[in-house]
Amino acid sequence: MPPSSKKPAPSQPLSAEATRARLTEINAELRRRIDARAQAARYDWARNARPEQLQPAGEWRRWLLLAGRGFGKTRVLSETLRAWATSGRYRRIALVARTAADVRDVLVEGQSGILAVSPDGERPTWEPSRRRLTWPTTGTIATTYSAEEPDQLRGPQHDAALLDEVAAWSRPETYDQVVMGLRLGVDPRIVIATTPRPTPLVRSLLAAEGTVVTRGATRDNLANLAPGVVADLERRYAGTRLGRQELDGEILDDSAGALWRWQWIDAARVARAPDLRRVVVAIDPAASSHDESDETGIVVAGVGHDGRAYVLADASGRYRPEEWARTALALYREHKADCIVAEANNGGEMVAATLRVHDRGANVRTVHATRGKATRAEPVAALYEQARVSHCGALARLEDQLTTWDPATSRTSPDRLDALVWALTEVMLTDAPARLATEDHYDF
Repeated sequence: MPPSSKKPAPSQPLSAEATRARLTEINAELRRRIDARAQAARYDWARNARPEQLQPAGEWRRWLLLAGRGFGKTRVLSETLRAWATSGRYRRIALVARTAADVRDVLVEGQSGILAVSPDGERPTWEPSRRRLTWPTTGTIATTYSAEEPDQLRGPQHDAALLDEVAAWSRPETYDQVVMGLRLGVDPRIVIATTPRPTPLVRSLLAAEGTVVTRGATRDNLANLAPGVVADLERRYAGTRLGRQELDGEILDDSAGALWRWQWIDAARVARAPDLRRVVVAIDPAASSHDESDETGIVVAGVGHDGRAYVLADASGRYRPEEWARTALALYREHKADCIVAEANNGGEMVAATLRVHDRGANVRTVHATRGKATRAEPVAALYEQARVSHCGALARLEDQLTTWDPATSRTSPDRLDALVWALTEVMLTDAPARLATEDHYDF
């Protein structure tokens, strides 16, 4: 029978409702593909990173990233961890930061932390109570540690480690515990990211054979920072030692005109103070409390039965009066201090009154500066030169101010330094026992 010459019947046109449904389906599929491509582009670190943020090529054991604030150091650590974990190259990784809060709030849960940089299909399981990140697809485990507790690292073994802000670690010996625990795998590696300071640990890392060093500045990350931030910082700090260190990422030796030397501080540093016979909290209050105000200096120091001074804490910052009062009183109670020493030049009796509003029983003594900052600071700097003062742990911002403040040229107010000077003057340079019984105010 010959093939039929009949033409197939034309397909029936879709109804308006079916057409709308089909278009909705097509649009949904297009959106899905666009979203998938956008997510892939967003999480493509090799494409989005600047060249200096990518792991060095070739064989290396230790990568030291020295860069200014805002460079993107946290992102580098998070992306490196993500790459190692998702590839399965490393299976047991140590993640160490200055404090337990830093490792949790910055490296794990922060805006550039590991959870934020991981796409849905790669995001690890975070167990805060166990201090552990686990990647189900590869079985990789990253365990978090605080540099304040080096003994946490004595037992565990790892095949890689990522370390944050080592220049600010209060217990630099934590680094040794990290290295001793790198006993797994065939190619153990360490990535160290820090704002540079001339600490013995940073200097030893720079000098060590096999260290690959990457340097960077805040302005390198201009495209990812809030508009105007870098310009404002450079207007305030450009050309200063603090700017060169914190923005340009330089490691600087002592300022020729500074009254303090790094070697004095580092040589006498201790992990914790012995029993103390006196403790004071010193306050150098700012004259105002807006965003551009000077800081209020708040420093805790004491003197031991050995006759040496110990600097216990630096809680300085920008505060409203009720905030610095609460902060100082909390330290007064925590350290069982004898008194709070408050400079009365800015606000006079208002300082003592503000403190007593919050604690009427607090022993507050006001001091009045009758001499210049440098004149008051010189006897205290001499105590450091004589190795009679120890810092308990690392007090990074205070130490930076001590070693960079040049009284002849500095344009900034050294509020932390001032509070330190008042505290050590009180416990080391005055006839405290006799005066405490008779006076509520003294000049210096």
